[in-house]
Amino acid sequence: MSKRNSIYADPEDAAELFRAAVGPLRELPPQEPPPRRAPPPLRAHMAAAAEAAVMRELLDGTFAAATIEVGEELLHLKDGHSPRLLKRLRRGEFSVQGEIDLHHLRVVEAAELLATFLADSHRAGYRCVKIIHGKGLRSGQRGPVLKALTAHALRRRADVIAFASARANQGGSGATLVLLSAR
Repeated sequence: MSKRNSIYADPEDAAELFRAAVGPLRELPPQEPPPRRAPPPLRAHMAAAAEAAVMRELLDGTFAAATIEVGEELLHLKDGHSPRLLKRLRRGEFSVQGEIDLHHLRVVEAAELLATFLADSHRAGYRCVKIIHGKGLRSGQRGPVLKALTAHALRRRADVIAFASARANQGGSGATLVLLSAR
């Protein structure tokens, strides 16, 4: 063995040499790890794409209000849900948690506002909302344009379980109650 390697032959000597070379130690105060950045909120990409497609269709004017059969009362229930839900909605058994009034808006503005309102309501966890669209009494031969827009948009949304015209004391056929799915 060489002379240089013989210094480190005894581990105790090596540790003592190391301590002598380093000098006295001082203990550092404990530190908290840096805060972690919150992960971005989850967003369903397919739902966003479907919503964007509906918005494009509504804004492009590819639906004609006159071709959509609106009638006096709006009623719709998505497949796979109990008809009892629609009956309860029509009776006003759900508490309205949000409301939007589309009166006097142009179709483009109403479509954008409606899509934003429904997305925000669903994100907030609202189960029942009311959309006031009017009865279309001044729409002439075009029929109730905002009512037709509302019915068309609601049928296309994945987060809408059911919708029905409101009871007379809530606006009657000039307003629609919407039941949204849970988040």
